[in-house]
Amino acid sequence: MSLVSILPYLKRAQHDHYALPLFDTADMYSIDGIFAAAEEKHAPVMVAVYAGVLEQLNARPFAAYIRTRAEASPVPVSLILDHGGSFEHCIKAMALGFTDVMYDGSSLPFEENVANTRAVVRAAHAVGMAVEAELGHVGSGAEYQEFGAQRKGFTNPDDVERFVAATDVDILAVAIGTAHGLYAGEPHLDLDLLREIRSRVDIPLSLHGGSGCSDQQFRDAIAAGISKVNVATDLFVTTARRLTEAARAEDMPYFTFGKVATTSFIERCGHYLDVFGATGNG
Repeated sequence: MSLVSILPYLKRAQHDHYALPLFDTADMYSIDGIFAAAEEKHAPVMVAVYAGVLEQLNARPFAAYIRTRAEASPVPVSLILDHGGSFEHCIKAMALGFTDVMYDGSSLPFEENVANTRAVVRAAHAVGMAVEAELGHVGSGAEYQEFGAQRKGFTNPDDVERFVAATDVDILAVAIGTAHGLYAGEPHLDLDLLREIRSRVDIPLSLHGGSGCSDQQFRDAIAAGISKVNVATDLFVTTARRLTEAARAEDMPYFTFGKVATTSFIERCGHYLDVFGATGNG
């Protein structure tokens, strides 16, 4: 395989009731760990670059490294923009060779989110890319007790059909009780709401804020209709902890740090691939 749009693989996951992961990356070590895990587990994978990276000087070579790795990989790989904050972000990702994009207009009024998403979809579909959008708003884990735990920002099922019909979006991120980053408290997912949303539209549904959910919560969400799960914070926090532990050893060689980081990503990504049911589907 090589670089692909993830949409057909997500549709298969939706049909067969498992989910595919999106893993955010920040450097070469995390990229190498994600690829190694996906190849070991024979699973499709989305390698995600956060929108802020596009503003950095190394954005082009960073994307080129991922594309080069993907072209030599035996499993399907999507290079996807995570949380593009503007039409311009999405166009830049297209120019850098991404295969899919997420446009996040979830903090905007409904009609403005629709209009912006529709513009991104038209541009992306013209070059064979899939688009994810967010309806409702997945907030920050640090604010969870005042936001998600109070059901603020949850996706309104009555808006879902209108939004999908008006935008022709391919993948929909929904807010059902998860949050980005580390949680202040425990996440509580509204699976009845998720089932209602699932009954309204027939496109893959995406769960953001995966870090901090239990394996059983993931399995329950997938059974209720989730086909894509984003994971970032756990990968970075776990790896940072392991690097800190390694640094306490006397005379730690510089090159060992890269091995520790890559191995951490291999182990954590492999775990999620198994939990989501993606293993063996590449």
